[in-house]
Amino acid sequence: MDEPIRNADFSQRVVLATEALPWEASPQPGVARRILDRIGGEVARATSLVRYAPGSTFPEHEHALGEEFLVLEGVFSDEHGDYPAGTYVRNPPASRHSPRTAAGCVIFVKLRQMSLAESVRVVIDTAAFAADGPARLPLFEGPQSGESVAIERLRPGESRARHTSAGGEEILILSGDLVDAYGSYGKGTWIRTPHGMPGSGRSSAGTVFWVKRGHLPAPIRAS
Repeated sequence: MDEPIRNADFSQRVVLATEALPWEASPQPGVARRILDRIGGEVARATSLVRYAPGSTFPEHEHALGEEFLVLEGVFSDEHGDYPAGTYVRNPPASRHSPRTAAGCVIFVKLRQMSLAESVRVVIDTAAFAADGPARLPLFEGPQSGESVAIERLRPGESRARHTSAGGEEILILSGDLVDAYGSYGKGTWIRTPHGMPGSGRSSAGTVFWVKRGHLPAPIRAS
């Protein structure tokens, strides 16, 4: 059964080994997904991994509240261009496109999670950073919302500074390992940490991860 609500309590920490999750068929032939969180049905606030089979397409549609995605495997395409693995894209609210892929692809995608004030489309190739370079590659900074998105790296034996993110933190491990006070996590692990919860961690082998901060609601407290 297709569940309209998954991991929708943003006051809770969630850890998912995404590579162990089953692929669920979508209504569109050739398109399957691993749903990480969702509020709603086919039109939903959602975070997912989406797999397009070779030669598959998706009808033209509008993203009323925006879409952001990171291509993890293969090449994702639409009428605006081709996006190989490592490409980060933000399609702002009210944008439209017709996704397709020739060779097949897997993307990490977040839907209906943008401010209506966003109007600029963003396309960034992160592949060179993933190979080598500085510790952080900024992808988006929302000066009014406080949201930030980046690709970050820890080298072997390096630790993250202890921190508490206002608005929470969300991580997808792209390579390597990450260890914190709660456990050890490998490639493909998705971690959502709620507003105000402290975090830290280290990597023994080195790691590269996508991270978003400042976007989760603060818990509503009784007066």
